Amino acid sequence: MSTWLPLAAAIVSEVSATLALRAAVDQPAWYALTVVGYLAAFGLLARTLEAGMPVGVAYAVWAATGVAATAVLAVPLFGESLSPTAGVGIALIVVGVVVVELGSHRATTRPTGAER
Repeated sequence: MSTWLPLAAAIVSEVSATLALRAAVDQPAWYALTVVGYLAAFGLLARTLEAGMPVGVAYAVWAATGVAATAVLAVPLFGESLSPTAGVGIALIVVGVVVVELGSHRATTRPTGAER
């Protein structure tokens, strides 16, 4: 659990920063939240890696969840559309992250050459 909490916070920070970046197009004051959010996201992602989560898993979950959450939240916040095709893409992102996560667990439990 100690690796998942900072990763979740990194995702929230990154999504907030990205949405603030979109808001800054109309109101430049949002750039401040954009900078703070991205700095926090990278710092929290670093904490996740320091806590022992494999980089492939951390980055897959961070990036994919960020993409999906940003796309979904942009609909009510900015009136952007989300087509059925985009919905399928988001579903594929989720499936891909699950596959990466499952694959990382299998990779850590495979015997090494000395153990065979």
